[in-house]
Amino acid sequence: MGQQQLLLIVLGVIIVGIAVVVGINLFSANAVTANRDAVVADLTNLAAMAQQFYRKPVALAGGGNTFTGWTIPTQLATTVNGTYTVTVAAQAVTLVGVGRELGNDGTSGVKATMVVGPRAITSTTINN
Repeated sequence: MGQQQLLLIVLGVIIVGIAVVVGINLFSANAVTANRDAVVADLTNLAAMAQQFYRKPVALAGGGNTFTGWTIPTQLATTVNGTYTVTVAAQAVTLVGVGRELGNDGTSGVKATMVVGPRAITSTTINN
């Protein structure tokens, strides 16, 4: 009877250990996905701001049908989700967001790129 109880204890410890490892892996994967989604949401918000600037007349501190002069507001350039940069052309804005969680390559943060035109977001690419 003593050997059977010892075997059950060892088996129980092994099962609990496996469950803990699986739980940690699931949590980590969920954190990466959540950060990637948050970065894309922040980029979408910035895209809407850029389009608002594009449509607003120059007299009202807008672009007057051009993106030239638009910048990311300083309080939104770095958030809890990530860091954002912009490349501005007259008729398009390219936004790049790098998240805080490590991406698929395991060495750099999750990354998303969004190209914004005057009337629509023309492309969104998740790079990592």
